[in-house]
Amino acid sequence: MLFVFSARRWFRRAAFVILLVLATFVMYNGCRVLGQWIVPSDPYRVPQGAALKVFGSSSYAVHEPTFADRLRLFYWYGE
Repeated sequence: MLFVFSARRWFRRAAFVILLVLATFVMYNGCRVLGQWIVPSDPYRVPQGAALKVFGSSSYAVHEPTFADRLRLFYWYGE
């Protein structure tokens, strides 16, 4: 049996694989840089200015929710 080796076909395949790896590398690093740009530098810092604290206990609350109330809300919102 005689196998024919086509250099042009193998060079095209190699170029395709190299371009695919290069494009994947560029897209991965581009998404990573974009993700780092979007995320705030310190998401857990104390808010400044007119920001309000949303979570936490308040002194003017009518009643504290019971465990059953919290569990019901958990399943209601599906979180």
